[in-house]
Amino acid sequence: MEVCFKIAEERDIEGIIQLCNACFAEDTPLEYAKAVFQKTKDTGRDFYIVGIVGEEVIAHAKITIIETMYQPMMTYAILNHVCVKPDYRRFKIATHMLNEIENVCKKKGCVKMELWSNNVRVAAHACYKRFGFTLDDAGFFSKEI
Repeated sequence: MEVCFKIAEERDIEGIIQLCNACFAEDTPLEYAKAVFQKTKDTGRDFYIVGIVGEEVIAHAKITIIETMYQPMMTYAILNHVCVKPDYRRFKIATHMLNEIENVCKKKGCVKMELWSNNVRVAAHACYKRFGFTLDDAGFFSKEI
């Protein structure tokens, strides 16, 4: 199976939203996604990676590059919304996508990649661990504002 990985373009947004809405039980409106994409596409720090088969988006991840003034942290990346369409799982597509993401991060000078993932995504966590991610001794805190 030939999967083409690339940085997403505006024409990929509908496929991304359909995939993420299905994988994460979200209900993101297409127009909202398009507006945010337009606002962030030229920052040089926000990237959406997609895996395409034919014309279909079957894999996706969001990369945010964070450059800090703190030497131990330096520049790092946070990944979220990492997903592969269920029919395409078990073909190492996530691993190939993570390789592509790592290449993007290295080109952007990142020294580390961090990943946010829901606790219920046990199979995804196994994939991340096989790829070399470790579970840090930290919690992900959030507050609605």
